[in-house]
Amino acid sequence: MAHNEAGVSPAVVSHNQKDKNLQESTESVHQLAFTIECIRPNFCYATITVPAEIVTTFYHAAAKSQQKSTLTHGFQRGAVPIEYIKQNFTDNLIEHLKELLLKYCVINFLCQQIQRNKLVVAGNPRLSTIHISPNDDAKFVFELSLFADLSIYEWKYFPFRPPKRKNYKDLDRQVESFLEKEKAQLSALEDDTLAIGDWVSFNISFMDDDQKPLMEHFAQNFWFKLGEDETESPLRQLFVGKKTGDIFFSDHHVLQEYFSDQLDTDYLFGIEITNTLSHKYFCLDHFKRTFRIKTNKDMHKKLIEVFSYRNDISQRHAMVEGALGTLLSKHRFSMPNHFVLRQKKTLLDKMQHNPDYHVYRSQKDFQSQVQKLAEKQVMETLFIDKLAYHENLSVSDEDIKGYLNLINRPRMKEFIYFDLPSFKIQGQEYPIPTEELKRMCLREKTINYIIYHLTKK
Repeated sequence: MAHNEAGVSPAVVSHNQKDKNLQESTESVHQLAFTIECIRPNFCYATITVPAEIVTTFYHAAAKSQQKSTLTHGFQRGAVPIEYIKQNFTDNLIEHLKELLLKYCVINFLCQQIQRNKLVVAGNPRLSTIHISPNDDAKFVFELSLFADLSIYEWKYFPFRPPKRKNYKDLDRQVESFLEKEKAQLSALEDDTLAIGDWVSFNISFMDDDQKPLMEHFAQNFWFKLGEDETESPLRQLFVGKKTGDIFFSDHHVLQEYFSDQLDTDYLFGIEITNTLSHKYFCLDHFKRTFRIKTNKDMHKKLIEVFSYRNDISQRHAMVEGALGTLLSKHRFSMPNHFVLRQKKTLLDKMQHNPDYHVYRSQKDFQSQVQKLAEKQVMETLFIDKLAYHENLSVSDEDIKGYLNLINRPRMKEFIYFDLPSFKIQGQEYPIPTEELKRMCLREKTINYIIYHLTKK
């Protein structure tokens, strides 16, 4: 197994490089390790190794969580020894740990390492195998479709003519009305406690019976939206009325189910709120920071982009399409066909949930249109990811808040180019691993970076 050094094409690297990269890859998440083995130029296996110390700790906690509910011959309810449960329910406990560790720490770490090692991945990582046994290191193996064959040229001075706004005075009045409304919402805000519709960032840890972490310095960070429908967002009751800095404990059943539905558990979680974003008003400060805006005049001009439409296409969307078209015309590259086929399948799966799917499918050029869209989306995401790494862009908590701030208002969503991610699982709002959210934010930040430089006077 060999580490993929940041920025190099997938290949086996020397032991010295491997050791150096291993140190870089394990410095943050309690000694989890990331290694990569390339089978072909565009296909690799990425392995996340979870140390035996973590596996053993969580295996014991999982067995302990079954004590109260386990009924077996010769023991009273709640009196079954933990060692008996470990030895006789091993398969159940291991299946439970596979899901728990994947959702709790592995996804966050994998997404972090993809960005840290500047890997341009087509589509999403695909879970291949999981190897877990008590008291041993656990291995989570993912398939990655990598794309390294792309060089970025000096692009910031490419000629680019952005689309113009429509000159209707009503557009200016609409923007002014929007600003007045949001400023009034901010003025009416009574406090900074969390309410329905808000976003919250929190660290979560598994705790022991004495309310101490099972493992020190192993908290994981997530974001969560306090949805407006209680049936879709039962977890929201944990956060309503709380604020940044609050620390509390919970054994809420939705958290148990989120981390694993393989077993009925009663884990105690320690939760620390690290950040919040209000839904009650659209934050103009975040908006200015996201788009590097210094004056109110420039802010008005930027907002016009999502109010001005031509042929049902906003000025903003046309600007992004034009900017990407300009850069891609100077960066020609071909993609492996299986990248496109996989994206085409993803598109078709999504379309099947559209009520008009059968109408679309009946059109003669349906398949060719889907093919073209898949090619376009793959090409754009590969290029954007590569450019982000080339320019050494990264995502901060403030960047995440700027991204979520745009999601908070239907009209402002038009500033987001790539498809919005789903924050629901089977209709319910669930926590989102922060590193996974950063991957989405980085693409949008890169688009804003491109437009900023191409339109800079």
